[in-house]
Amino acid sequence: MKFTALATLIACGIAAHAHAGNWTLDGDASHLAFGSIKNDYTAEVHSFAGLSGQATDEAVSVTIDLSTVQTNIDIRDERMQEHVFAGLVTAELSAAIDLAQFDALAAGESATTEFDGTLSFLGEDVSVYTNVVVFRLGDDSVMVTTNDMVFLATDELGIDSGIDTLQELASLDGITRATPVTARLVFTRED
Repeated sequence: MKFTALATLIACGIAAHAHAGNWTLDGDASHLAFGSIKNDYTAEVHSFAGLSGQATDEAVSVTIDLSTVQTNIDIRDERMQEHVFAGLVTAELSAAIDLAQFDALAAGESATTEFDGTLSFLGEDVSVYTNVVVFRLGDDSVMVTTNDMVFLATDELGIDSGIDTLQELASLDGITRATPVTARLVFTRED
């Protein structure tokens, strides 16, 4: 589950009028998805329903509620929470940002930029680097999306043993150890 794109998205997306206050992630309008492939040919898309976050002139932080994982199979959701996430409630994506660079974007305009952040997950700090596209939706809203899929390896996140357990419980021949991630993050400016 690659969360690398999140930080990039946030950093780039909140920039318009950044000097005019804090920005809050709109969890209902945002979406974080990741994919998996089992037995070499069966691909599935999963997501997290619980996203929250803030951005200021200097930093952005997004919290991923791991208990909201949605794989479309209830028992798999439970097994992921128990064996892959090891009971961990949240993961945090953070990055230093300079929102002022996006002040020039007018409503309807977009810009592509690089993002360099950190994902804190299961006691590990994983470097996150990707390109994101920032769309200025209006004076008080921006949307940040991954420009391409971002890939994260399970060993990098420290979840290989949890994936092994899932594979055994489901009697699978294999589960991929790298997963594509995409994100859409919408931020609104606070008054």
